[in-house]
Amino acid sequence: MIETLSAEKLALICSELSDADSDLAFIFETYGVPPLWERDPNFATLVHIILEQQVSLASALSAYNKLKETLGGEITPEKVLRLSDEEMKAAYFSRQKTIYARELAKAILSGNLDLQSLQTMPDEQAKIELKKIKGIGDWTADIYLLMALLRADVMPKGDLALHIAWQKLKNLEHRPGADEFLAIAEKWKPRRAVAARLLWHFYLSKRSEKAKK
Repeated sequence: MIETLSAEKLALICSELSDADSDLAFIFETYGVPPLWERDPNFATLVHIILEQQVSLASALSAYNKLKETLGGEITPEKVLRLSDEEMKAAYFSRQKTIYARELAKAILSGNLDLQSLQTMPDEQAKIELKKIKGIGDWTADIYLLMALLRADVMPKGDLALHIAWQKLKNLEHRPGADEFLAIAEKWKPRRAVAARLLWHFYLSKRSEKAKK
């Protein structure tokens, strides 16, 4: 049985996690239910997540919107493959991310990656299929499962915002690394995706508070 999230379930699970974990309870009681941050399960979303790799969300969104504008409002594999290197660069794509977007487009058009079939695959199998594509690693696959497929038990590996959130929440001198944080997150199984949303909510709320000062 694959568990997925909805806005209603998110609020309920936040409450359940808070009953079992005082750190998450603090976030929930202080900032409330986090956004679901739901995305469409499609090619355009995967391109957007690839753009978010190791850059600010604002920079990634700028490139995504520029690409969407360049393609007449719809990002499809066919349209992306018709763009030249210069056109991709003008849409703020680096050479590397241009390669990744094209490899993804080719995989979908050839049938090597069937995004529809991912919806019924267990988490690990879906990740394996996604990671066959050049440019898609653990973090990109995890974010797709968490936000596009709304899987309930995914903790994005190597997500810096989550690591920073945990460090601030626990007032730690040391920021956890990717594997260290995954080990910490074991206690939130099988609802790790909700814990991740709470921690992102905390991270963004603290940033917003700081910006207002």
